[in-house]
Amino acid sequence: MTNDPHAIFTAWAAEARASEINDSNAMALATTTPDHQPSVRMVLLKGHDERGFVWYTNLESRKADELLATEKAALLFHWKSLRRQVRIEGPVSRVSDEEGDAYFATRSRDSQLGAWASDQSRPLDSRETFEARYEEMRARFEGGDVPRPPHWSGFRLDPQRIEFWEDREHRLHHRRVFTRTAYGWDEGLLYP
Repeated sequence: MTNDPHAIFTAWAAEARASEINDSNAMALATTTPDHQPSVRMVLLKGHDERGFVWYTNLESRKADELLATEKAALLFHWKSLRRQVRIEGPVSRVSDEEGDAYFATRSRDSQLGAWASDQSRPLDSRETFEARYEEMRARFEGGDVPRPPHWSGFRLDPQRIEFWEDREHRLHHRRVFTRTAYGWDEGLLYP
């Protein structure tokens, strides 16, 4: 059994890709406002390595506002088919423009156009307004590449605490926790 939380996460995520019906990379992203009002929503993990966990969003959205203001977040993966969860906490920072550009280029053209058309999290008077904006973007970028909008990029959470939770009979769950120190990772167990 490995004591490297990144290797454990990689193995569990691979099992989830094989067993989860939809979006095995879906994670709950919890943020808070500067006055400590919590907020949570589902986003998709788009990258993971030793530097952390990456997702992308509109930088003018509520989640981005909260991430930029507090520079902290928590993530939760729940893989029901495997009866497992992973909880991750730590500071967040924006990805580089190069990383944002590289990921944006992999998105479908429709998703790229949607990123330009959406004022994510802002009030919308009607669906028709959004669809009209989408059509405007389609015309604007007709015949060419769609560049990453300046208001769209990614965030990386640098994990300081990672908990691996496994369901067990009679609620005798197994909880393994890793906490980052100056020397690596400390490992321990938690009562269920």
